[in-house]
Amino acid sequence: MQMIGVGLIGTGFMGKCHALAWTSVRTVFGDVEPVRLVHLAEANPDLARQRASEFGFEKASGDWRALIEDPAVDVVSITTPNQFHPEMAIAALEAGKHVWCEKPMAPSFADAEAMLAAARRSGKAAALGYNYIQSPSIRHIRTLLNEGAIGTVNHLRVEMDEDFMAAPETPFNWKHEAASGYGALDDFAVHPLSLVKALFGHVASVMCDMAKPYADRAVAGGGRRAVETYDIASTLVHLDNGVSGTLLVNRSAWGRKGRIAVQIFGSKGSILFDQERFNEFQLYVTADRATEQGYRTILAAPVHKPYDRFIPAPGHGLGFNDLKTIECRELIRRIRGEEANLIEFDEGLEIERTVHAMARSFEERRWVDVR
Repeated sequence: MQMIGVGLIGTGFMGKCHALAWTSVRTVFGDVEPVRLVHLAEANPDLARQRASEFGFEKASGDWRALIEDPAVDVVSITTPNQFHPEMAIAALEAGKHVWCEKPMAPSFADAEAMLAAARRSGKAAALGYNYIQSPSIRHIRTLLNEGAIGTVNHLRVEMDEDFMAAPETPFNWKHEAASGYGALDDFAVHPLSLVKALFGHVASVMCDMAKPYADRAVAGGGRRAVETYDIASTLVHLDNGVSGTLLVNRSAWGRKGRIAVQIFGSKGSILFDQERFNEFQLYVTADRATEQGYRTILAAPVHKPYDRFIPAPGHGLGFNDLKTIECRELIRRIRGEEANLIEFDEGLEIERTVHAMARSFEERRWVDVR
């Protein structure tokens, strides 16, 4: 098998997730090409050298352009703040590299369109970091829906909540700047939208409201600065297939650490899933006898692929980083030219289109068609 040379831009939360995925993907799956960790780039050269040593990369640089120009790099992982995604992704694609870019594509829809155009011109794999669709539970829920286990779906509710913005004393950071996007919509809502895309397809129309729990935040060194983004968004949606739904997101929800709650209601039952307990989901089917009706907990196990590639026994459970490893394997399959379970740039643009329609709905105070 041909070696895959990896470049990583950014070394924060998601940068380390990507490094772990590239390190473990061959160990877990066995059927993928060997991976060579070639080049790591970080804005601070000293930090770049430190992280390269910790993560196992051969080279370190304070200039991401040097990484993209490196002939030994075949695929570039981009894990920087949102506003840097377009320039980096387009440069990598134009240099003939495959791209694995964290979500969202870009704060600007025009920039997202330019990213897709660059991907199409290059012919290279261009995937986005929507790892929640890789969950064995989500994959099995999709199978149940396709089999009609709960009949015809008529309503969907999705919520995503975390509390990293919940404290009033949390200082102003880049996620509070308008340059980063709208706030919870493109920072958060894109993940539930990736699940909607994976399970049902496209969103047809939206009605959105947004809110700021805190109007300003303390700035390092003194003073305060107005918050330019919205931590809360509530949206009514209609899907292309006629299903109605709600999408609620909140970055200031005390007590919620990584919640993506999905409720799917059909003519013959319902399914409940929560990312905070993503090794299980609840299934209710009306076909059960009246004396035993109720939600059953379905526990993730080796029969729910690819759980078995990590652990040979049920009940032990996967973790967040394992989902990234699964996503990494799907990316390698795409690089080979095989079908892959990914959100690529074309589908990612549809998610961006939906987010911008939600923002327009909020601004214009009306229902907006996504396309």
